[in-house]
Amino acid sequence: MIGIIDYGMGNLFSVSKALERLDAPFFISENIGELEAADTLILPGVGSFRDAMERLKQTGLAEMIIRFARTGKPLLGICLGMQLLFEESEENGLTAGLSLLPGKVHRFPGITATGELYKVPHMGWNRLRFLHDSPILKNIDADFVYFVHSYYVSTDQEVIIAEADYDVEVPAVVGRANIFGMQFHPEKSGALGMELLRNFTELAGERKKA
Repeated sequence: MIGIIDYGMGNLFSVSKALERLDAPFFISENIGELEAADTLILPGVGSFRDAMERLKQTGLAEMIIRFARTGKPLLGICLGMQLLFEESEENGLTAGLSLLPGKVHRFPGITATGELYKVPHMGWNRLRFLHDSPILKNIDADFVYFVHSYYVSTDQEVIIAEADYDVEVPAVVGRANIFGMQFHPEKSGALGMELLRNFTELAGERKKA
């Protein structure tokens, strides 16, 4: 069973509809006990990093997510949810994240090295470039996915599974051990996004067989 973490700042409707299309059993909850009992967790997110971390800490969900990650059960962060997995964000002043993955969150500068302006937020379709093999990429060919974000992560190269170019190289799919993140919205990224979600939902079953 997949638990979707409800902390008041997630795109719960679109994620839940995507899981329904995959016939993947799920529930939405803010209850720590229910979420800890899940086989898999999804941390969605829309909005401010600072506000999201404050809500996660106030509700005890931040500590729960860290405990859950240590069990080895699969955890996926989507969009802001992916950024929250990292150590720190510069959005609205420096704010500590969950520190489940190494790296920091930076705002797109909006100007290239040659002085050309570009639009922030990064909004639209960009092609993925795969860097490392991962079970989350099983039976998937690189294609376009849909982004909406003003901040991107800088992290260790071995954590980056796939990236996309938006003046800087944007880590688009990240992962280490049982912890994964997608900077784009897989639930809004057509067939490729659905296959990525399907692969993630299958990780819990594969873990049980191992």
